[in-house]
Amino acid sequence: MTATADAEAAANELTPLADYLGSVLRRLRALPPLDLDLTQAYGNVLAEDVVAPHSYPAFDQAAVDGYAARWEDISGGSRGPGYVPAPSGMPGGRSIRLNVVGDLGAASWRPVRLTPGACFSVAAGAPLPIGADVVVPVEWTDQGMAAVEIFRAPKRGYGLRRAGEELVAGTLLARAGAYVSPALVAVFAATGIGHVVVRPSPRVVIVATGDELMDVGRGSQPGQVVDTNSHALTAAAAEAGALAYRVGICDDDPEALRGLLEDQTLRADLIITTGGTGTGPGDMVRRILSRRDGGRAGPVAFTEVALYPGTALGFGTVGAEEVPVVCLPGEPGAALIGFEVLARPAIQLLAGAEPVFRPSVRAHLLETVSSPVGLREFRPAHVAERRGGGYTVQPLAGGPYTLSGLAEANGLLVLGERVTTAAAGSTVDVLLLDRRR
Repeated sequence: MTATADAEAAANELTPLADYLGSVLRRLRALPPLDLDLTQAYGNVLAEDVVAPHSYPAFDQAAVDGYAARWEDISGGSRGPGYVPAPSGMPGGRSIRLNVVGDLGAASWRPVRLTPGACFSVAAGAPLPIGADVVVPVEWTDQGMAAVEIFRAPKRGYGLRRAGEELVAGTLLARAGAYVSPALVAVFAATGIGHVVVRPSPRVVIVATGDELMDVGRGSQPGQVVDTNSHALTAAAAEAGALAYRVGICDDDPEALRGLLEDQTLRADLIITTGGTGTGPGDMVRRILSRRDGGRAGPVAFTEVALYPGTALGFGTVGAEEVPVVCLPGEPGAALIGFEVLARPAIQLLAGAEPVFRPSVRAHLLETVSSPVGLREFRPAHVAERRGGGYTVQPLAGGPYTLSGLAEANGLLVLGERVTTAAAGSTVDVLLLDRRR
């Protein structure tokens, strides 16, 4: 057999990524709902549809500072008692004078009524007097206090907001599965909502394993590797909306690892380990968590997935509470890609978010790239919108194992299992990363 044929045969023995993800995500359930005060709800996912109990605005109100009046008293077709010649240079050569019979602020609550030839001075947000159908901005007047001269007449309805103009009681404000954003908090508050039912943010614990690991802050030596992954994955989990806790480094000691995982089940909805997923002599996580006991498989199953980089992934549960655990490779690039592919969707599902996967687009490839046969590759790339519509994608140097490429990427170029070469000019799939720049 040729080398290519050997590679294809080996790839055929791997589990397709889509099948593996489906089998994992079907075992997870969204966390039980929680009733939270509105001030605590930001960033969570709604567990129920939210309907407006009251209209917004709740009453007719001024939208600008000015004078609330009857439009017929200031319309250009009338030369009633309030008509006076305008000062030199004013548009139309005339003005309207109205008596100011009171002031209304945002805290005013007593109902008042307009009479012909009169107006009220109003602040933005103040309730409108009965009969008012226009608010004249202060800059269109002489800003008088007992009487006001109006030099420019707005259209009927200008400068005011009617009750329910934006939202009527009974309006569906947000559906279950939506994130509670600051703007949504404002909408809820404005319509009289003080608390909402949400899915709690998943508590995610990150553990790095390996005798060779050392903490950050100094350069590594032969036999030592800086613990990049637990820091990076904690940040990635937080970016995904989780309450992320970095435990740190656990040596390749079976009892220590079992004890640590058992302890963490008390505060975790999901545990992520990194390192030790392969079949080498030092891959203790796989050996410990997949060990058979009394003829039964261990709590975590490790699967060779048709994924590049990092084919070896683990998933199962630990502890009496059967807390889900995701086991990612130890190589930093593979760990971050594994997080995007497996751990991030798991976090979104636990949080009740919809959809659980990042958005994707079809993009015009700017550079020819090759990909391993039989594997679905996720490669760091830069995505840009094209003039006239659509997207372009530029693969970043170094391929998927390069941390610098991942740091620069705003997308992941996806090359399917059957793709060995993607030519420049072809159309490819790209996952969009949420990078705030």
